[in-house]
Amino acid sequence: MGLRSLFGRRQKTAARTVAAPIAVSASATEERLTPEELSELQEAWAEFAEAAKDSGAKSVHACTRNGKPWQKDPAALRNMAALLRRVRDEDTKPGTEPAG
Repeated sequence: MGLRSLFGRRQKTAARTVAAPIAVSASATEERLTPEELSELQEAWAEFAEAAKDSGAKSVHACTRNGKPWQKDPAALRNMAALLRRVRDEDTKPGTEPAG
């Protein structure tokens, strides 16, 4: 096996086809929240926003494991807020220099 065969172009086959993804509207998969759940979600977002502001974070990227977006899960938002506060506190310990 030479380098040419390793890095060479593969021939296209007629049998290889890719199925088009099925479009699902967000409203069809989105669950309606009760007033209590909505209130809890808003409180979690406020807590997360405050922690993000205090930490100096410019952006946050996260993914979910259970299929539910982390942005709609109060427990996930509170965990993210706790993580941001913990990182901020570690960066501001005496004798350490803040990252940045």
